[in-house]
Amino acid sequence: MVRMVKNPADRKREIIETARHLFQSKGYDKVTMQDIMDSLDIAKGTIYHYFKSKEELLEAVIESIVETNVSHMQDIIETTSGTALEKIKILAKAGDISVENTSILERLHKPDNSAMHLRILASMITKQAGLYEGLIKQGCEEGVFTAENPLECAELILAGVQFLTDKGIYPWSSEDLHRRAKTLPKLLEQLLRAPSGSFDFMIQMTQNN
Repeated sequence: MVRMVKNPADRKREIIETARHLFQSKGYDKVTMQDIMDSLDIAKGTIYHYFKSKEELLEAVIESIVETNVSHMQDIIETTSGTALEKIKILAKAGDISVENTSILERLHKPDNSAMHLRILASMITKQAGLYEGLIKQGCEEGVFTAENPLECAELILAGVQFLTDKGIYPWSSEDLHRRAKTLPKLLEQLLRAPSGSFDFMIQMTQNN
């Protein structure tokens, strides 16, 4: 039987997609590189040509999840009509990658993966900030927001929310999270100079996470 030689980009993507499926269905700790090789029927040299370790493959899997999520968020912005606040509400829900990737993200919360966790969060914040920048600009044009630096506002909001609500970064107590959930809408209103009550929907979203 002749073995088909795949394009390197296609092969790498195939390895990442297979690893993501196995990590999510079986749990990261229970999956071996051999499991992934067996699923794809590829040689050891092939998989290690693209990824030196399972940890490096995990990072690629999560980067892929982030990129797919950001692409989905971009599609939402381009196909959804409405005010900036209406779009932000939809986008904030769409930006949550935890629901479909629980097993994978649990591994990121392990102490030995803290450096990778922070790199992934930085990547996610950087990629999502541009989307929110556009919506903040739209809000300014609608006269709902007043922000001189939309991109920096988006970056600070995303970074603050991620850091202060992510128990994988620090074991925040329920009281900490509840206090921040109640305060966050007011802080966003002050930063963007938005009308009172504009971001009250964030309270329920934060409490549900």
